[in-house]
Amino acid sequence: MKNWRINFILALIFIFSAAIAFRLFFLQVVRHDYYAALARGQQKQFLDFVGDRGEIFLANHDLPVATNREYSFLYLSPNEVPASEKEKVAQALSEKLDMDKDYLMSRLQKDNLYELIRDKMTDQDVAMIEELKLVGIHFKKETFREYPYGDFASHVLGFVNEEGAGQYGAEEFFDDVLRGKEEFWEGVKGPLGYFFPGLSRSDNKGEDLKLTIDYNIQYLAEKLLRKAEKNLAIEGGAIIVIDPTSGKLLALADQPSFNPAEYSKEKDFSVFQSDATQKIFEPGSVFKPITMAAALDQGKITPETTYQDPGVLEIGGWPIYNYDRRTYPGDITMTQVLEKSINTGAVFAENQLGHKKFLEYIANFGIFEKTGLDLQGEISSKNAEFKKGYEINYATASFGQGIEMTPIQLVRAFSIIANGGKLIKPYLVEQESKTSDNNIISSQTASKVTAMLVSVVENGFGKAARIPGYYVAGKTGTAQVSYSALGINQKGYSDKTWQSFIGFAPAFNPRFLILVKLNNPASKTAEYSAVPVFQELAKYIIDYYQIPPDHYENE
Repeated sequence: MKNWRINFILALIFIFSAAIAFRLFFLQVVRHDYYAALARGQQKQFLDFVGDRGEIFLANHDLPVATNREYSFLYLSPNEVPASEKEKVAQALSEKLDMDKDYLMSRLQKDNLYELIRDKMTDQDVAMIEELKLVGIHFKKETFREYPYGDFASHVLGFVNEEGAGQYGAEEFFDDVLRGKEEFWEGVKGPLGYFFPGLSRSDNKGEDLKLTIDYNIQYLAEKLLRKAEKNLAIEGGAIIVIDPTSGKLLALADQPSFNPAEYSKEKDFSVFQSDATQKIFEPGSVFKPITMAAALDQGKITPETTYQDPGVLEIGGWPIYNYDRRTYPGDITMTQVLEKSINTGAVFAENQLGHKKFLEYIANFGIFEKTGLDLQGEISSKNAEFKKGYEINYATASFGQGIEMTPIQLVRAFSIIANGGKLIKPYLVEQESKTSDNNIISSQTASKVTAMLVSVVENGFGKAARIPGYYVAGKTGTAQVSYSALGINQKGYSDKTWQSFIGFAPAFNPRFLILVKLNNPASKTAEYSAVPVFQELAKYIIDYYQIPPDHYENE
């Protein structure tokens, strides 16, 4: 009796195992093509989820700058096409799609149910092929990310890759928001009553995104960079426009740009990196107002403090010259140091402040940390060389050489002067104010530096930035590009330059701040390159905002 029970159990196990083996053979061999095609269909359903992605809009513009468009794609099922029909199908598709007939025949000879032939087909294309009534021809809908304005605002937007994931810019930073809720799985009932998992889209659409970037200001900023590329032969550049009080970004333009819809055609991936947020530079003399602000805030100098320009300084065996090795005789005030952009005057101010305090202020101005901008990939230099603390490092940093930052970090630092002493957080999507409660410099110091910067525009190298009826505060900067920044393993500096101008208006109640940074323009200094670009953009914004004059020219 006992052996009978064991034999019965073994027989049941054998029968059950045989049934499983038969079912596996049926699914994996007999019905292999069917389930392979089903799997491919499920993969395509995943791609369809991209169609639910939220759109992206800019301020003062009703149409989306990033949206979705549905296209059809055509695929063949070679196993469905009889051998006698393959020649006919290949010939017809070759003529209608302007494709190589031999290539199509090679796809038709394959032993499967799915061969992708053409994607992004319009409804007219589909109708044309359907009229042929060819066997084995199938269409499926697929949604693609579309950028209606080509390369416009490309570094702000980024792009969406083939897997439907945001890459670079806002597309990556806000990827979860734009995607919406995660897709879910549900059962799909197949033949023979078996239950197979299949991916189904959620009905949820990702959230639309409204950026603070002003469409009109962004458009002109990009136009001016393209103009500089043509007229000044710049090798690249950036323009940033911000509200210095709130941190709201109004424009973030980069040159060169790229078409997000055709990102795969780019051979040099560095084009995807924003000059404004992902590339460091030495700012040059646009940094001098920060040195002056620190020394003024500590009461070590006043705008009227004078010094004697030696023409050249020897520090640790290294000579420091003024631009073009000029010498300025007589008593020179700190205001004149900014007007004439005198390097030795900046070193004098830093010496009055002291190295320790200078370093503290630079840190407080946010030069050593990211701004926290809501845009993918922001970087920050460690400034390891500068922080070694050599005497020469402090001296050159006082006039913006040997110290590194991104343009957006410089914009945040300069906004402290413009807004009365507060540290802001730049942003692209409306949010609660991130302005610091504590002053980095006093409001009195900010006012004094602002007046000095107005003098730069009225009497100094920034004259080309003047706008009749408005006080403009600003500073020029022309910095040498180090060999290391060019990827050359060599100490010292090349003949290439970064030329920039940063300013805000109206000076004593600013509505906007602009940084223009041009990479190696065919001009001697920023006075002749970046300043005119600033002036044209600033004049446009004043008219665009209808800002009333703050003085009359005969006053």
